[in-house]
Amino acid sequence: MPETPEGAEVITLGAGCFWCTEAVFQQLPGVRAAISGYMGGHVPNPSYEQICDGETGHAEVTRIVYDPAKAPLEKVLETFWKMHDPTTKDRQGADVGPQYRSAIFYETEAQREVAEKSKAAAQGKFGEQIVTEIEKAGVFYPAEQYHQDYYRLNKLRNPYCKVVIAPKLDKLGMEV
Repeated sequence: MPETPEGAEVITLGAGCFWCTEAVFQQLPGVRAAISGYMGGHVPNPSYEQICDGETGHAEVTRIVYDPAKAPLEKVLETFWKMHDPTTKDRQGADVGPQYRSAIFYETEAQREVAEKSKAAAQGKFGEQIVTEIEKAGVFYPAEQYHQDYYRLNKLRNPYCKVVIAPKLDKLGMEV
């Protein structure tokens, strides 16, 4: 896992499948790294197979390393709200289970405050109650190597990339 460069900050976001979240944030100006992984559970060093059974308590997440001068947290979270449905508990599209929950894992108290304000502002844009969890970041476990940079490496051959990720990127005005 890359070190956090001086001046950069880290926030970890769960917005359904980490392949989607990673693909979006890799294109957001000011984001230096987007790493797929797991957070929020009780099993040390979980595997993807363990996560899929929904019993570890972990969410699929993306660790976002960003330059706050180029991508303030408010902008990062604005993208987060636009890229997924934060009103569905433990579900994003066809992906169902607690591992797909909407979550913001903050590193600092200042990030928590920004996250809470951002959630309150976003609430007015959705017809239903936002169920996104906001909690202190715990241990981040990077996902297996084959999950990293997934969209870029598989967009031409994986149906999920074509049917789920590409339309999401297009909707956000990002490169497909």
